This record gives sequence, structure tokens and C-alpha cells, in this order.
Amino acid sequence: MLEKQSKAPAFTLMDQQGKLVSLSDFEDQTIVLYFYPKDDTPGCTTQACSYRDHSDEFKKRNVEVIGVSKDDVKSHARFRDKYNLNFTLLSDPDLNVIPRYHVWVEKNRFGKKYMGIARTTFVIRNGIIEEIFENVSPKNDVEQVLAALDKLN
Repeated sequence: MLEKQSKAPAFTLMDQQGKLVSLSDFEDQTIVLYFYPKDDTPGCTTQACSYRDHSDEFKKRNVEVIGVSKDDVKSHARFRDKYNLNFTLLSDPDLNVIPRYHVWVEKNRFGKKYMGIARTTFVIRNGIIEEIFENVSPKNDVEQVLAALDKLN
């Protein structure tokens, strides 16, 4: 399990345009790295649109928002275009990074067990995990993150 004040696991993944994005690209910056289950599903759309709608507040704080799921680059591009999302979506279809953040978990839905992403948000500053929000509500995630960012500054 990752803990606050620990070093964030490094990553390099493709974004919705097929460009490689690495944690090291944000060395002197604060990022919100949020893991979500699936593009264009109700909860994930609510969460993504909330980040979109609060983008000015993140810009004011010089914070970059990045969403990560197992969906491929094409799916991310469609999702981003459909909802006019204004932040980066990273694709991890081979599960190279998601398990390193300990968000690949066994889930149980209607008695059926399967593996999936636990909706989790990390606030990372200068490569160090400052905050971790586990099992976040898609509706309340952004408010929790903004409040945490205000406490960090």
C-alpha cells in the first residue's frame, strides 16, 4: 500500500493523442492523478466532467489533472472529445502502472467477483504523494482534492 509522503511510482504511458507522458515531466509541479474504472460510464463521466468544470481552479493553483484507466488511446480520445475534457487521459491497457499504485483490486458486483480499478485519487507534488483519496465518490472527488490542495499551500 502506498502512503502519504512516499515517493510516487514512476510511470510513462500514452495519452489520448498517443504521446508518451511520464511522471518525471511534472518534476517541479503538483499533479492530481486519478484512477477511474472505464471511459464513458456514468460515474466516470460525472467525475471527469467535474474535473473539466473546475479546470480554472486547478490552473489557479498551477495543478495538472491526469486521469488513468485501462481503456486504450482511441477510447480516451473519444471520451475526451465527447465531453470536451480539457486534461490528459493516460492509457494503461497492459496494467503496467495501475497495479503499482495499488488500485487494481478484486471487486464484487451482484455476487460476481472480478478485477478492476478502485476509484482512487492521488495528489503528487515534486514526485511525493501528498494525499490519497480511496474509493472516492465521483460527485465529491474534486471538492475533496481542492480542499486538500488548499491545505498544502
